Amino acid sequence: MKTVIRTGKVEEFFKRGRETARLADEGKPIPAERTIAYEDPEDLARILTAAKIALFRAIRERPGSITEIAARLKRDRSAVKRDIDDLAQAGLVSVEEKPSPGHGRLKVVRAAAQRVVLEAVLA
Repeated sequence: MKTVIRTGKVEEFFKRGRETARLADEGKPIPAERTIAYEDPEDLARILTAAKIALFRAIRERPGSITEIAARLKRDRSAVKRDIDDLAQAGLVSVEEKPSPGHGRLKVVRAAAQRVVLEAVLA
């Protein structure tokens, strides 16, 4: 699945929705694409910092626990956790809790999409 992150207006959101509905009504395939739109480019910039982009790439390359990912990137675990929370809220990663033998529960972080396209219009 492809994820598109863009800036856009509410009207564009409804236009995409109408297009998807039209395709469904006509029995045509709906593209396997998810769009995350931010009305304000500054909101988009807060989600996609250089550190978060590097984190997303590391997760996409090799999913793992928050602790493992932080160690690989040589970053503080609490900072990585905050960034993962932001990426999960934006829909770029998923966090799944699994049993950890002898250690309770383990949170495994995975990329929600293998391909992410960024589009920003600064108007």
